[in-house]
Amino acid sequence: MDSSSVRSRAADVARAAGVSTATVDRVLNGRANVRPSTAQRVLKAAAALQYLPEADLWRSLQPPPMELAFLLPAGTNRYLRMLGDSIGYATEWLAPFNVRCRAHFIDSFDPARVAAALLRHGRRADGVAFMALEHPLVREAVDALAERGVHVVTLISDLSHSRRIAYVGMDNRAAGRTAGTLIGRLLGGRTGPVAMIAGSLAYRGHEDREMGFLHLMQENFPALQVVGVREGRDDADANYRLARALLKQHPGLVGLYNIGGGADGVARAIKERRRQPPAVFVAHGLTPDTRALLIDGTLDAVINQHPHTMVLNCVRIFTNVRDGRSATTGVEPVRISIVLRENLP
Repeated sequence: MDSSSVRSRAADVARAAGVSTATVDRVLNGRANVRPSTAQRVLKAAAALQYLPEADLWRSLQPPPMELAFLLPAGTNRYLRMLGDSIGYATEWLAPFNVRCRAHFIDSFDPARVAAALLRHGRRADGVAFMALEHPLVREAVDALAERGVHVVTLISDLSHSRRIAYVGMDNRAAGRTAGTLIGRLLGGRTGPVAMIAGSLAYRGHEDREMGFLHLMQENFPALQVVGVREGRDDADANYRLARALLKQHPGLVGLYNIGGGADGVARAIKERRRQPPAVFVAHGLTPDTRALLIDGTLDAVINQHPHTMVLNCVRIFTNVRDGRSATTGVEPVRISIVLRENLP
């Protein structure tokens, strides 16, 4: 019989590598307690004897996947739900990075609960990405994870003076200035009050958007009166009530900037008003809801950052650090995308 037709056995690999069959089993199944030099001998022997298909041998060479936890705000924010879905569907296209990603929705407006969630999920993860609240409790939790060797990336909203390894998201100050420019130009010379609705100004990202918007208005459109910012916690029903109250309080309102999520609630109030010409309305996050609002003309522009890009940038940062590279090597900054009815993707 041709010897090439005889299938090799674990004992043959063990004999060729000079180890026990138990060691062969540990190496080829990725178990611990095997010296790297021993594992290398076993894998070379298995390859020479064609004991495993090439794909299985490649998997045996890989370390265990990096466990990554994405902590996202719970609630009705459809963009964040889409981001969570992107993480859930990412297994196949993230396979080359040797990571395992899981999305968890948490109470994101209470600093104590955010800090507790960071510490809890950090016990079971190699890296944590989360939308940060600007608060000392949250900062301390991030620093505690860093002390334990758990890397932290801030997502969408950054955290100052912390030991996070990177921030993934658009330049929020520039996003606010972009919204102000859009509203000011689309008004075409109309004057009157302009309002903002945020999720929470405890998010540094929302605060930065507000500041960018205010400064742009003061610089370029001083005839427009900004009447203040309300916080709706990215909830559509809360945003509806806030927008309705604003429109009642300021009957001549000419512009609305929705800094966070829940744009469909603001749109409901605008549609009920039936004023002509309607208020210019700018929001964040391209979702099925905001897409429909662009098409029917209620919403004038959406400022967007693509969920797929956000997830991929986070994964690249975590794997860069794992592999000894600078955190942002090969990671392009998130670009601001302006979506109008006429350029809907």
